[in-house]
Amino acid sequence: MGSPSGPPFDPDDPDRGRRDRDTEPIPRVRPDDDVPGSRSGPSDGPPFSDDVGYGDGPYAGEGRSGRAWVRDPEAGYQAPQISEDELAGLRVDASGMPLGPRRVLPLEDEPSSLVARYLFPTERYRGEWKRHWIHLTTPILVGIAATFVLGYLSGFLAGRDVGALTTIAVLLWFAVMGWVAWRVADWWYDRFILTNKRVMVVNGIVTRKVAMMPLARVTDMKYEQSPTGRALNYGTFVLESAGQDQALREIKNLPNPNELYLRVVEEMYEPQAVEARLGKEADEAKADDGA
Repeated sequence: MGSPSGPPFDPDDPDRGRRDRDTEPIPRVRPDDDVPGSRSGPSDGPPFSDDVGYGDGPYAGEGRSGRAWVRDPEAGYQAPQISEDELAGLRVDASGMPLGPRRVLPLEDEPSSLVARYLFPTERYRGEWKRHWIHLTTPILVGIAATFVLGYLSGFLAGRDVGALTTIAVLLWFAVMGWVAWRVADWWYDRFILTNKRVMVVNGIVTRKVAMMPLARVTDMKYEQSPTGRALNYGTFVLESAGQDQALREIKNLPNPNELYLRVVEEMYEPQAVEARLGKEADEAKADDGA
């Protein structure tokens, strides 16, 4: 009788034997069978079975593809090994801040007297920064050059018995050093300020200038670092506000630009996270004081 899905049974069919051999099921080799030439058996290592998988574990070996196989992957599971170097970038301090190179450094809780007068009562202070010392490069170099040049000139004129010119050289040196002192004082009173509402720049000694921009109006922000800025850790911030002219657009020579960038962006997009972190820090400070 033939198969319903195959050709009719023909006892004289010459291909019948070949088809029977091709369709005959292959017998499973048992672990205790010693079959010559087979990859299983007592002398050839662990047997293959239906639950063979790749991985590490008992009966681990290497197949033809070069990959490891295992009888039971679950039985040989091992937790991944993570080094201390890999964990270093994931650790945080008590306030939840990362302990890596991008950590936002702590600042003073209260604004200085110079800044406090420009904050309204419902505004929350986030920090203030003086410009990087590189901002003083020009006046310092001018002061050093003037000291050497005018000092040499004064000594030269003193030997020539021209007291009037020597006095002029000394007075000129005092004038240059007074200008240098003025620039240093101007640098000291020049502050970049961040609150939960706006960014501000306050500068000037005799004529005070206060420029501000609401955070809600900032449409784009970037900072730029030259090779020298990357080496000395300072940069220039550029703020855009809806394509309009604004009093505060480019602030040069700000220190720690990456830290400052993170603070401003967090204040713009995650103000609740800032409040939560600062509240947690305040509670921990009170707990320490009580202890």
